[in-house]
Amino acid sequence: MSSIVVSELAYSPPGSDQLFFDVGFGVSPGEHAALVGANGVGKSTILRILTGELSQDDGEFTVNGTMLAMTQDVGMSRPNDTVRHMLLEVATPTLRVAGNALIAAELALANGTDDGMGYAVALSDWGDLGGYELETQWQAAAQRSVKTPITDFSTRLISELSGGERKRLVLDLLLTSGVDVLLLDEPDNYLDIPTRAWLEEQIKACRSTILMVSHDRTMLERVSTKIIAIEGSGCWIHGGSYVTYPEAREKRQALLGDDLKRWNDEERRLFHHMKIMKQRAAQNFKNATKANGAETRWEKFVAAGPPPPPAPDQQIYVRLRGADSARRVVKFDNLSMGNLFLPFSDEVHYGERVGLIGPNGTGKSHLLGALSGDKQPDHGTILFGPRTSVGVFTQINDRPDFIGRECIDIIRDRVVDEQKAMGALARYGLRNNSRQDFATLSGGQKARLEILCLELEGHNVLLLDEPTDNLDIESSEALEKALDGFEGTVIAVSHDRTFLAQFDRFIMITDDGEVYALPDFEIALAGLSAPDTLSTLRLAKPLTAS
Repeated sequence: MSSIVVSELAYSPPGSDQLFFDVGFGVSPGEHAALVGANGVGKSTILRILTGELSQDDGEFTVNGTMLAMTQDVGMSRPNDTVRHMLLEVATPTLRVAGNALIAAELALANGTDDGMGYAVALSDWGDLGGYELETQWQAAAQRSVKTPITDFSTRLISELSGGERKRLVLDLLLTSGVDVLLLDEPDNYLDIPTRAWLEEQIKACRSTILMVSHDRTMLERVSTKIIAIEGSGCWIHGGSYVTYPEAREKRQALLGDDLKRWNDEERRLFHHMKIMKQRAAQNFKNATKANGAETRWEKFVAAGPPPPPAPDQQIYVRLRGADSARRVVKFDNLSMGNLFLPFSDEVHYGERVGLIGPNGTGKSHLLGALSGDKQPDHGTILFGPRTSVGVFTQINDRPDFIGRECIDIIRDRVVDEQKAMGALARYGLRNNSRQDFATLSGGQKARLEILCLELEGHNVLLLDEPTDNLDIESSEALEKALDGFEGTVIAVSHDRTFLAQFDRFIMITDDGEVYALPDFEIALAGLSAPDTLSTLRLAKPLTAS
């Protein structure tokens, strides 16, 4: 039977306080469960414990059946490796060992340190364990997932695939593997909206038992059959989809608060009753038995302990102030970049929220890079209006200026007073990370720190590249609320449908390089689902010559 059973799991990172304890849950055969919770609470750590990568401090777990797992950064950490290296990462342990042994034997044969015998043994082991059948699965998944054919997995570099292609290839392979249990850590990261829709359909159709971590609220609503909330150093279970989870959590918090209040009231009542009976016993020894009974009742009640309190909500306060600028913030004049998109012209005005959308690989991040000055257009110009101050949020939190520095030092570059700097970190839920090196932060914590820097720098034009990719749900909602009150202009690349729904209009780049202006989110979604119909969509305006 394909299932997951976790009981009283506890873990402390080396040299740090306990991350979580008393985590227990079950995922039944065929269920698609999602782990949710704040950044840094331990969701990915739980998956790493289940795969055996980390050892728990306490508790037990059982994974029944065959299992495959995908990390959130699969294919991203070593882009100069081959695609074969990447796909071996998500193979069964036995085939992973055999595949890596074959790669080592090939290298030894090529450099003359092997006479061919080692290679022959490695090749035989690979075939006997099912390596050739796995290669057939690789080829089928690549044909469905990668735009340019892969003829040799041992020579094609990971860097030659886009982030979305890498993720889709691995997901296609896993979701069609027929394995009993799948562990998926943020499978939606780097995927464009059409591919996220594909992923949702694949997960719904998959018969494997799935435990995943995701911050994509739309996907969670559509595919999860159980929510496992990691909070309060433990966890609780919502036996339904994410659609009903926020309401269930609100009710649970209220009940926990009521239960704790009732316990405190009862403890005070029993304590006062005991005190009164002891006073009466002091006046009349005949009351001693009643006083002892009252004391025993109070002691037993206290020894049993109070019910758990409501889990503290994350208090994330984003204050994006902005400032006035000219009415025309930026003008694109006959702009193009390489073979990514055709020359187009458009204007962005003060106060607009403009979403850059389209499939992966069409040049959205390149366009954002041209706006930030990191890239140069091949044709045409970008002209900013007067009084514009541009701030940039990077998709992978790539900030060389932050490397080797603690959070408090990064913020003190922008807020000299240490007390104010600590207050700013506290508003973003980073007070306890103030002396932590930037490189050791979780992806969500890095994202929050970068957004805090944008706030403190006081820009009136924000260029955001996938700002919610690594943010937990509460932080994404706080960012959305802050952007709603931001006095300035926002241009963002995003595949987060809940985030994009707040935007005013959209610029869409198609696979053919055509650029369209789309006036609202519903038309944008329709265009993404069926780009061939863009020319017939009501109000869709081509910005490039047909």
